[in-house]
Amino acid sequence: MRPLRIGLFTDTFLPDQNGIVTSVGLLSDELRARGHHVEVVAPFFPEQRGDRPDVRRVSSVRYVFLPTYRLAWPTRKDFERQYDLVHTHTPLTLGLAGARLARKWRVPHVATYHTHIEAYTHYLPGLTPIQRHTGVVTRIMGLYYRRAQAVITPTAAMLDVTQAMGVRNPVVIPTAARPEVLRSAPPIESPWPAGTRRLLSVGRLAREKRFDLVLDALAGLPGAHLVVLGEGPERGHLVAHAERLGVADRVSFLGVRPWTEIGAYYRLAELFLFASDTETQGLVLQEAQLMGVPVVAVGARGTLSGAAHGESGFLALPGDVPALTRHAAEVLGDPALWARLSRGARAFGAAWTPGGVAERVLDVYADVLGTPREVAFPAEAASLTPRNTPWYDR
Repeated sequence: MRPLRIGLFTDTFLPDQNGIVTSVGLLSDELRARGHHVEVVAPFFPEQRGDRPDVRRVSSVRYVFLPTYRLAWPTRKDFERQYDLVHTHTPLTLGLAGARLARKWRVPHVATYHTHIEAYTHYLPGLTPIQRHTGVVTRIMGLYYRRAQAVITPTAAMLDVTQAMGVRNPVVIPTAARPEVLRSAPPIESPWPAGTRRLLSVGRLAREKRFDLVLDALAGLPGAHLVVLGEGPERGHLVAHAERLGVADRVSFLGVRPWTEIGAYYRLAELFLFASDTETQGLVLQEAQLMGVPVVAVGARGTLSGAAHGESGFLALPGDVPALTRHAAEVLGDPALWARLSRGARAFGAAWTPGGVAERVLDVYADVLGTPREVAFPAEAASLTPRNTPWYDR
């Protein structure tokens, strides 16, 4: 396959912190390491200081209903160059722009279904009841994804969602975390009080992530202290919820931490708790397990394949706080079980690597382009775009 000019279109990127940001950044790194020319097309952030060399910022406006979010507002002059292939990672303004440009330039459009959009309708006032009664969001998403030449979904559990939208033959390619970055995180001073059991949860503090259930489980785990990494619109509500439960002194909301430091928190944690039931994959589950941390999580949608039940952790039904609490207590109370799950977690977390993901994605690209993968890269291709290891901030 000759070196390609690839546009990765995403409505969320650094300094945003989420699984899509990680996925797009790692894919760009791996594609460029293989000699391809990649641009990540992302919204402009006024507070951004420094940027990756592969990022192309597009004008944006603040989203009034979610002040920390920037809504890209692309113009015609933003897209004077042409790519050999457009790969969209979100179906909002930049995803729509990427799809339109692919049609205009008559190049393939590959789309990744990262986010179960129907679970996020509460970010547009009044949309949730409309979706519930009419399914309008599902229909609109179907129009978008059916027009793509290929659709990637990160877990088999999401196939029913894409198929309900009328997508034919979606391809399952999980997102992968980069283990060397996690493992090379410098030591930190432990945020857990001495003598407590060390629980960790990571993610955006938003309603759909169900951190309230994590706090409910904490209330049934005396002697445990929970550290939460992440920021979001629900922080105030979660702090108040912890106070109502009487666990405010047993939880530390540390906000966002640099991606280069995240591995240190996983390294110190004994157990990872996660209660979201809207994930298409749940990348933080893989991160925790890569670091040998057993997980206790809700098993729903993408997280059903996010852990090996009984081998790397335990999964509970959505909303089943007693099960989350029971499984957590079982792991913390049995050193032999913890050690077995920790070994299983490392093995399970290492099942997918960024390089393996990139190779699968390149297979999809080759298929839509009609280009055989057996053709070797030109010897000089690797020198065109040298690999770099930029900083990440989640």
